[in-house]
Amino acid sequence: MDEDRSMAPEIEAALRHRAKVELRKRARALRNSFPRDAILERSRRIQRAIAELPAVAAARRVALFYPMDDRNEVDLRELDPVLRGRGVQVAYPAIDPESRVMTFRFVADPGAMQERGLGFREPGPADEEATSLDVIVVPALQIDPRGHRIGYGAGFYDRTLPRFCPPAHAVGVAFDFQLIAEVPATDDDVPLDTIVTDARVLAADPA
Repeated sequence: MDEDRSMAPEIEAALRHRAKVELRKRARALRNSFPRDAILERSRRIQRAIAELPAVAAARRVALFYPMDDRNEVDLRELDPVLRGRGVQVAYPAIDPESRVMTFRFVADPGAMQERGLGFREPGPADEEATSLDVIVVPALQIDPRGHRIGYGAGFYDRTLPRFCPPAHAVGVAFDFQLIAEVPATDDDVPLDTIVTDARVLAADPA
């Protein structure tokens, strides 16, 4: 009996990981079913909502992400110049090709970033690495009101966010059809502070 009880957490974790794999597959298929013009219009609503967040209004250093167009990700490209117009330094994720460690680097011109093998444009190694940030905007395939998310499974954000948050404010973005009642969270998941979709803004409720 004792052995059975000691195995229960491992079995539960395995089931949660398996559930996330299936949810990830379904979420990608659903998002890919939307036409590009609908994705862009929904993205604009999300960008307007992000720009109005109190944490963003007060921020001086913000990390965005560059969209993978072929995956119909939330597109934040029009938000970048809005933030720069406020005097904000804007950073983007960069993955070290050898260590696979993700950092954020400030870029003067996002158009100068290059695709480096992961499907999205990244800053170069010469761009300034961010040692602190005020807001980090995080992509999601699915997200729940507690702030738990499903990403692509590589774990880059879950490993990187604890280096910045707190004090940085983590904002998860997704289309409203990607908001679900509960993500099967695992021990290595890092919950977000705020959820922004094209239809609503939610303060994450961990309860």
